[in-house]
Amino acid sequence: MKALLQAARLDISESVRARWFTLYALVFGGLIAVLFIFGLTESRVMGFTGLSRMLMTFIQLTMAILPIFVLLSTVRSLVGDREAGVYEYMLSFPISLSGWFWGRFAGRFLVVFLPVFAAMLISLLAGLFMGAEEIPWRDFLWYSALLFSLSLCFLGISFFISALARTSDIAQSLAFVTWLALLMFLDLILIGLLIQFQTPPEIVVGLALANPLEVFRIGAMMLFDPQLILLGTAAYIILDLFGNAGFMAYAILYPLTLGLALAGIGYWVFKRTDLP
Repeated sequence: MKALLQAARLDISESVRARWFTLYALVFGGLIAVLFIFGLTESRVMGFTGLSRMLMTFIQLTMAILPIFVLLSTVRSLVGDREAGVYEYMLSFPISLSGWFWGRFAGRFLVVFLPVFAAMLISLLAGLFMGAEEIPWRDFLWYSALLFSLSLCFLGISFFISALARTSDIAQSLAFVTWLALLMFLDLILIGLLIQFQTPPEIVVGLALANPLEVFRIGAMMLFDPQLILLGTAAYIILDLFGNAGFMAYAILYPLTLGLALAGIGYWVFKRTDLP
């Protein structure tokens, strides 16, 4: 446990000093500032006003930005250390492979999740200070849980890719292709399956629910549109299969499970690899 905490602290200190972390924190802090400046806290859309509307917009923007930030900034973690010869130095200390790997994983998770969480929390505190009529604590808790799950999912994907790739260039290419594939499966390919190949809707919905980005998107949508009107006929399949509470549980647990499973496979590959 001590080794894990030391590895986590090392990764946090390295990440905070990196330029990508400064940009990452500024992006999400800037998003909150822009939403306040443009008055989204005062707008009304589909009956949602104030901070609820701002959080809804923020979460949709985060879905597009957070995964690629996590993938590209993290995927070089293991493979970069291998190329730089850091393994030989770090593992010469009395530290286990599991402590080092999972310590890096835990430290990087805090680095990628806390700026997003802090941006949302600051927005609510600012609204409270400015005398907002209603503070949407319920939405804040649900969005925080969804972002926690999404961050851990893509962190697991990143560590999995990093453990498999032999060079940093390959790792970054695989990370970008993975993000692009998941992004395309949100709408483009799935609509093509329906139109061109007359694929049964149940299969298309099943493929969509295997995509963590789509699961996150539907979960965030369900908080302000419980009937999933925006999804069209696919909403009937999802609601009949899960129900509202069941799908929200799935939207949190599935990405968490996927991320931890891929990280576990990555650790197995990492442990069996010729580290030096």
